Amino acid sequence: MRLASFIAAWRGLIILFKTQRHARIHLLATAAAVAVGAWLDVDRQQWCWLIVAITMVIAAEGFNTAVEKLADRVTTEHDPLIRDAKDLAAGAVLWAALGAAIIGLIVLGPPLWARLLG
Repeated sequence: MRLASFIAAWRGLIILFKTQRHARIHLLATAAAVAVGAWLDVDRQQWCWLIVAITMVIAAEGFNTAVEKLADRVTTEHDPLIRDAKDLAAGAVLWAALGAAIIGLIVLGPPLWARLLG
């Protein structure tokens, strides 16, 4: 039973990245942050912050996609409550992405600036 749960969860991630353009953009941003972090040789505590930021955005994107799919299953007609639910979920992704960008700037900005200026 536990194996089936893990398989379903991995399937969800595959669906997320295969079907959602924004999730793929977040994945590219993740790769860039990891590459820059490795290049700058950030310390363990900085990696933890980057991982929290990355996880926060991908999780929010997954919840947003789930809300959109469920809402579309209920009705594709205009409904103000469904519109609000979708907007709230999208707002959570935006908030997570802004937070991740701030974390990225705090963690990667100073060492990147120092390396580029030599």
